[in-house]
Amino acid sequence: MTDRFALLDEPRRPWLDADALKAKFLARSAAVHPDRFHAAPAAERAAAQESYTELNAAFTTLREPKDRVQHLLELESGAKPGNIQSTPAELSDLFFAVGQLCRDVDFFLMEKGRANSPLLKVKMFQRAMDWTSQINALQSRLGARRGEVETELQAMNEVWATAPADPISRRAVLPLARLEPLYRTLSFLSRWAGQLQERVVTLAF
Repeated sequence: MTDRFALLDEPRRPWLDADALKAKFLARSAAVHPDRFHAAPAAERAAAQESYTELNAAFTTLREPKDRVQHLLELESGAKPGNIQSTPAELSDLFFAVGQLCRDVDFFLMEKGRANSPLLKVKMFQRAMDWTSQINALQSRLGARRGEVETELQAMNEVWATAPADPISRRAVLPLARLEPLYRTLSFLSRWAGQLQERVVTLAF
């Protein structure tokens, strides 16, 4: 498996500084950008394109906390995290809130689709704004929970910084058992944020 931390000269760790990561990506990708090799031999152009593609994939993975933590778990444990079967208990309130709001908005959207008079359309527009406000409020709750997870990830960096290089000894000291639930939490929060954003877009039309 390609170590995408190594590709961008980042030590393996749960939390990365977004600005520093972007700066490293821009510096490294500029050196192998396809535009610099348009007059080079075919083999050299192909090698540069491959390097550029790998760097892009690494940056895309590491800049997103959920994807970064998944990749880190794969590197450290040698296996992908197991399939997410059920919502973690600590997220049950958000699970029910997101599900209920999505159902309510979907019902409203069906009503809105049947509105054909100008007066009804004006009323539907105001109601759509109200639903959007409720979605934004729930998105803020998701964002706050995500912030808590990111704070915990940042605190974990110290353990990674002092972990031994030997894989067996390393796994014994790294908090992988805690990292996997955090990955699952990020996965659910990301999924729910996407579902809510879909409703915001639909409500705007």
